[in-house]
Amino acid sequence: MFWNAKNGTVSIDNAEISYVSFGYGNKALIILLGLSDGIITVKGKALLLAKPYKIFFEKYTVYIFSRRKNLPEEYSIKEMADDQAKAMQKLGIKKASVMGVSQGGMIAQHLAVDHAEMIEKLVLAVSAPRANKMIQTNISKWIEFANQGNHKQLMIDVIEKNYSPKYLAKYRKLYPVIGMIGKPSNYKRFLTNANAILQFDILHDLKNITCPTLIVGGEEDRVVGIQSSCEMNEQIAGSELYVYAGLGHAAFQEAKDFTKRVFDFLEPTLETTL
Repeated sequence: MFWNAKNGTVSIDNAEISYVSFGYGNKALIILLGLSDGIITVKGKALLLAKPYKIFFEKYTVYIFSRRKNLPEEYSIKEMADDQAKAMQKLGIKKASVMGVSQGGMIAQHLAVDHAEMIEKLVLAVSAPRANKMIQTNISKWIEFANQGNHKQLMIDVIEKNYSPKYLAKYRKLYPVIGMIGKPSNYKRFLTNANAILQFDILHDLKNITCPTLIVGGEEDRVVGIQSSCEMNEQIAGSELYVYAGLGHAAFQEAKDFTKRVFDFLEPTLETTL
């Protein structure tokens, strides 16, 4: 199957950023992932990550980026967005549509505010414009588990907060062994990402976002709360809001029509605009 899948790295400011790409279209779609990037990066995973985005391949080359390698102990969401802009420039991507998921959506918001000339269209999925009380409670708890080295409890709590009851019935069967899978050698990268979220607040700058924007939320989101999607919708003029009923923070994974919905926003037809 011809997916044109590639694993790559780009160097900026003496730092290395891993990315994967797939597809062969002339347009660029940048995807920025959430806090999971603090545990495991996209390095070497092009074939693993490509399949859900097949619908884009004819018109787009899709890039999924990690944060920089060896993140400093203190590094803000804004600095992560600046890194992303530099990485795009280094790869010759002058303008792209950007989809940010969860923390990736926070980075995408800063990209759209601080590097507006580089953004064609913006998709913010299960994200937030600031660290509200729900986010602070969840992230602080996960930081505590990470500091304890309690990978099993960290993963269980993340899964419980992310998924719908239907999916949880499947994942709970893995709980007895989940602490043995995917534990990093240390949690420095995770902690830098998590602490950056706690400091994040771009709410009052969202009025400066002028590109077409789609906001996707989960009605039962127990990580950032559905109010976060509503706040972004209120602040970004002309933005569209779609809420998945009955789904939570993992709506972008659980909803079978998610990638089609994003594609239709990026490539509207007469049918989708009616």
